[in-house]
Amino acid sequence: MRKPDPWGNYQTHCHWMKQALRLAEIAAKLGDVPVGAVMINGQGKIIAEGYNSKECHHDPTGHAEIIAIRQASQTLKSWHLEECTLYVTLEPCIMCAGAIIQSRLGLLVYGVDDLKSGSIRTVLNLPDSAASNHRLSVLSGILEGECRQQLKHWFIEKRLKKS
Repeated sequence: MRKPDPWGNYQTHCHWMKQALRLAEIAAKLGDVPVGAVMINGQGKIIAEGYNSKECHHDPTGHAEIIAIRQASQTLKSWHLEECTLYVTLEPCIMCAGAIIQSRLGLLVYGVDDLKSGSIRTVLNLPDSAASNHRLSVLSGILEGECRQQLKHWFIEKRLKKS
């Protein structure tokens, strides 16, 4: 079994994060917080993708990461995702962090820290806690500026529409 290399090729990490940013833009256009996720298998091929859809589907579990994990599990016909890498534009929340740990994900790569509910390193550190039965490799800060700007722009637009 090949585990993903967390420090692999920076250009590859940027490539996949750009894909996640494009998916996040779809969420934004549908009225959801712009978060996108892309799941890559051990051979470097995209096997799943997701974007936030809580608002448009009226589903509290409609987070980009959950959607990508579900799709990847269906594609692989297994909930074991040890050989996969998940790219997501925003640090996962506690629900998504729990699903990531349960899936035994090989590597999580995220763009920007979530100072309000980030549960990988910022507010909580679920992967390294006693509650975790899986040691997750994490790489953060890939295209951090672009990910932050996309979120910031969306929230500014949302506030302007309310006023």
